Amino acid sequence: MKLTVGPNQFFWKADDWSAFYDDLAQAPVDHVSLGEVVCSKRLPFFQDRIPDAISALQAAGKTVALTSLALVTLKRERKMTAELAEMGVEVEVNDLTALAHLPDGMAFSVGPLVNVYNESTLRWLAGRGATRICLPPELPLESIATLAVAAREAGADVEVWGFGRVPLAISGRCYHARLHARPKDNCQFACEDDPDGLPVLTRDGQPFLAMNGVQTLSDSHACMALQAGALAQAGVTSLRLSPQTGDFGRVCTLFRGLLDGRLAGADVVAALHADNEEMRLSDGFVRGARGADWSGAVPA
Repeated sequence: MKLTVGPNQFFWKADDWSAFYDDLAQAPVDHVSLGEVVCSKRLPFFQDRIPDAISALQAAGKTVALTSLALVTLKRERKMTAELAEMGVEVEVNDLTALAHLPDGMAFSVGPLVNVYNESTLRWLAGRGATRICLPPELPLESIATLAVAAREAGADVEVWGFGRVPLAISGRCYHARLHARPKDNCQFACEDDPDGLPVLTRDGQPFLAMNGVQTLSDSHACMALQAGALAQAGVTSLRLSPQTGDFGRVCTLFRGLLDGRLAGADVVAALHADNEEMRLSDGFVRGARGADWSGAVPA
């Protein structure tokens, strides 16, 4: 099974963004998707650094894709989306409007924000040119297995969200701007203060969600360390890790050891908890339970 890294969902300072991809070039991953997926206003801060990041990753032997925005609403965002096809690298589609800008016959990948819930959708995307499809993280194992069969028949790879806060929704409104009593067009980039998202608690103080500008995320970090064997048996060909602050290279190394059989799932979980005792893990979606549930034990 391959190991991939999805686009950074958060807003980081440009130097931190560049340092992350410099380090990632040395990490034991096979494929990296990068670019801006959440808010187009963030892109100018690191846009000029993308070519260097692509070059460093490719020189290290990784395949690379540029992500489209998850929600395209403005004329300049349509222009940005159209320009992705001119960059000379694979495009990861996270909003189907991006397909209108891809030349016929151009291969592309599909991100987890596209609702690929059934075989017909998967076959249509594969017929349109999709070679890699990262399934939505809310699918249970039974559905993943069914879609993996359809993908294999269509000649496409199937990827599953392996680690990171789960992307749940994208809104036309900016939660960070609203929190600071600012209009969306003058948000002053408040989301930069929360480089891993801002935790949202219930009224009685229980962890609930995380907000990231216009995006809603899970509070827990989905973690497939205890489900990797079942996913491989179901036909999944890649696990996706989502960028976060801290020693992300260690996260990559742990999951590489898991997929190579050098570490057990429980070892990975123990290491993740040792690095961050406050981080809650979850794998409920894959198990067919509540998404926030955590199995805590290798399934039979």
